[in-house]
Amino acid sequence: MAEDRHSYLVAYDIRSPKRWRKAYQLLQGYGERLQYSIFRCWLTQREREKLRWELEKILTADDDLLLIRLCHRCVEGIRLYNRPGAWPIEAQTYRIV
Repeated sequence: MAEDRHSYLVAYDIRSPKRWRKAYQLLQGYGERLQYSIFRCWLTQREREKLRWELEKILTADDDLLLIRLCHRCVEGIRLYNRPGAWPIEAQTYRIV
């Protein structure tokens, strides 16, 4: 049985440019960047915990991290009250042959 995936908003404030680059590179493998330090990710619970574990190895006590799970209904409404392109629509990841 496949695990459910949910949208997550990942925001961070990292004091060191070196640690910021490491976190940025890590997050590129999990989702897409929306703004300077904000990513949108589509994760299972297992992937979310793995991401948190990997980020905690990079971050120090001076840094901030915020992961917010967005319900499907919330995600559908984002495009209604924001500027066009603020939340790009994800391309289909499958092809019917």
